[in-house]
Amino acid sequence: MSFGRRVELALADPVLKVAVERTAGTAETKRAAAVEAFPAFEEARTRAAAIKDHVIAHLGHYLEMFEANAIAAGAQVHWARTADEAATIVIDLCRKAGATSVARSKSMLGEEIGLPHALAEAGIERVETDLAEHIIQLAGERPSHIVWPAMHKTREQVSALFRAKHRDPHVEETIAAMAESARRHLRAGMLGADVGISGANFLIADSGSVCTVTNEGNAELSIMPPRVHIVTAGIEKIVPALPHAIHMLRMLARSATGAALTQYTTFYTGPKRAGDRDGPEEMHIVLVDNGRSAMAADAALKEMLRCIRCGACMNHCVVFRQVGGHAYGGTYPGPMGAVLTPALDGLSANRDLAHACTMNGRCQEVCPVKIPLPTLLRGWREKSWREGLEPVSMRQGLGIWRRAVLRPRLYRLASGAAVRAMRVLARQGWITRLPFAAAWTKYRDMPAPEGGTFMAQYARGRRR
Repeated sequence: MSFGRRVELALADPVLKVAVERTAGTAETKRAAAVEAFPAFEEARTRAAAIKDHVIAHLGHYLEMFEANAIAAGAQVHWARTADEAATIVIDLCRKAGATSVARSKSMLGEEIGLPHALAEAGIERVETDLAEHIIQLAGERPSHIVWPAMHKTREQVSALFRAKHRDPHVEETIAAMAESARRHLRAGMLGADVGISGANFLIADSGSVCTVTNEGNAELSIMPPRVHIVTAGIEKIVPALPHAIHMLRMLARSATGAALTQYTTFYTGPKRAGDRDGPEEMHIVLVDNGRSAMAADAALKEMLRCIRCGACMNHCVVFRQVGGHAYGGTYPGPMGAVLTPALDGLSANRDLAHACTMNGRCQEVCPVKIPLPTLLRGWREKSWREGLEPVSMRQGLGIWRRAVLRPRLYRLASGAAVRAMRVLARQGWITRLPFAAAWTKYRDMPAPEGGTFMAQYARGRRR
């Protein structure tokens, strides 16, 4: 399905916008309050960006340091060049452990490498321990947001889903009752799984430690009881030392949920040691490249490797809040997804994503690591043009526009005629149908021009 068709379906779904706005609007408000309560936030953003840039510039050094220290702590480290290779490594480890079921803590890297599909093909039961991931697993859907995977679902839809799918569903129509229903459904799967699989928010080079953050404690419950713990992480998750991780955690929590710190922040350093009361007997860390080395070597894309997956760019994106995450088609939605998806899956199949942006710059303003997302999106647009991927209609249309703007008198006549025509089409200040702009007026009205063209109004203002 094309991007345009996915957008049409999203815009035609009135429930979707309600669901997205409930969560994104709350996240925006909470983030604003958290930033206001943290006077040094701008300085902290600058430091966070510098930490990530330093790591990207010395990525090989810190990866080697992390590997050596993780092995010294008793973990086994595996390297995967591609998504398929990473999924294969995980499945082989599960088979070696004799696993028939796995408990998985939420991980977008897991989605990126196709792990849910790979586990299903291998006949291994997957228990999603994150509440939102559990919801979309029951619904047979993909995540629509990197922090709130079930953002597109209203609580009314979730209630109906639980009643249909849970063995012992809730009776009372309350959030607490629904959460208890999920707890009853999931707890046995968490505690009885043969293998626990998690992602990593940060990998700490000087200790070989893995850091996860959750608000439900599901990472801890899905990692500690099983005999084997498997971590899948992108190689860009490296930070040099614990103080750097702590600084990034302060930025992550405030930007993602508006909290000073998440409910559960846990550091894992190797498997269970002699004398430990709990923990896995084996720990495996799968470090995934999947195009990241190429991005690090590309001056036009390496800043995207700063991303700490907070989701703030989505929560503040006017486009995302209209169409939701599934319209973007890839693993990662929103502004960051519009940059990452062409890098991971190819530009030719994803050129539309770079155009799904108004260039208002809100995503860059709220990014905790100062990623210049609009600049990166413009870079994809320029590359798409250079490589001849833009449709013929666009190239011809821009050619006509170019000929007009190079002839100022012709351009003024044409724009003046367009303004007059729009006034004729307007009803009570709004235009409901407009030739050559059907994609806009199909779902919203366009405000009628209040005066003449911009140049005409500017000229009148200068004469005053």
